[in-house]
Amino acid sequence: MSSQFPVSPENNPPLLERHIMRRDEVERRTGFKRAHIYNLMKEGQFPKAKRIGMRAVGWDSLEIEQWITERLAQQA
Repeated sequence: MSSQFPVSPENNPPLLERHIMRRDEVERRTGFKRAHIYNLMKEGQFPKAKRIGMRAVGWDSLEIEQWITERLAQQA
């Protein structure tokens, strides 16, 4: 018999659905304002925005969530 772990929210974090985050959503998730986000991007310390239109950019939601997770892990 193989040992199995019980399935629970603690063992199985919810999967995040990938989507394009616009700047206002990135600001809400990170707590940073536009200028700071762009400064971090320029320094290579934040995920790069992707062009999604002539005058529009967005961020990959999974890249942003991973960045947040890594930042929290550094502080632990």
